[in-house]
Amino acid sequence: MPHFLSIASIALLCAIPQNLHRQSPYVGAISADAKTGRVLFQANPDAEAYPASVTKLMTLLLVLEDVEAGRYALTDSVVASEDATRLSEPSWVDLRPGQSMTVDDLLTALMVKSANDAAVALGVKSAGSFDAFVARMNARAKELGMTHTRYYNPNGLPPVSHNGNRIRRYPWKEFNVSTCSDQLKLALELVKRPQVFRYTSKKVASVTDGSGQRQEFVNHNNLMVKNRQKVINPDGSEAVDGLKTGYIDAGGSSIVLTGKRGEARAVVVVLGSASAKERDEAAGRLLADALEALSW
Repeated sequence: MPHFLSIASIALLCAIPQNLHRQSPYVGAISADAKTGRVLFQANPDAEAYPASVTKLMTLLLVLEDVEAGRYALTDSVVASEDATRLSEPSWVDLRPGQSMTVDDLLTALMVKSANDAAVALGVKSAGSFDAFVARMNARAKELGMTHTRYYNPNGLPPVSHNGNRIRRYPWKEFNVSTCSDQLKLALELVKRPQVFRYTSKKVASVTDGSGQRQEFVNHNNLMVKNRQKVINPDGSEAVDGLKTGYIDAGGSSIVLTGKRGEARAVVVVLGSASAKERDEAAGRLLADALEALSW
């Protein structure tokens, strides 16, 4: 049955800025079986979009691969460099140069609060410098077959950031770019690892910040934390347990979503929605449809 928008909804959509990378209902979308990678739905899967904080999924993967390889442990401390604050904006954990947090707490802040300074601090810990980590991100993307993805930073911030009347310009001159097909490849690699859900499935989390204080925050994933938007399985359990949302003005709202129903797991990617409402509605519907199809 076709879905008709009310006059009020049409007026609202017209008021939302749209461009090549921010459209209604989205620039592109895709869903797939997490076990086999079989695509269940796709719409413009290779259209380029700005992933914004969805970028942090690649940062998560590289850090977890470091831990798996024994390069450092989750309990190890990460001492923040000048870059951690110079190349970050809120959302953050306000990590100051010279302060330290554990890898585990930084990963929690990265996935739950979407902390931009956590992404930079982890990147420098992983590769020794900001630029070296970005090079690793692009090399890993190439290995995964993410042929339309280009990373310029580990947190997804745009080249110019507006925070009220304050304007910040960053050293990178380009937006991180990706596609739904590429983000699906990354997500399929991530969900192979049970430890990923230690960070992505937390609705509320707390960490010890660089000053030794406890910070508590709520996950940005509305399909996990807002009752009216949750995907509920027939047995009453909640399906969603990850992965990451993202938003910048130029690229709109994006999400890489995953959830389970029994033994079935699906992955959904929605990039470049004109609003968070449209993103969440599309992603929730696609996940529910995918889990339904995989449950037969």
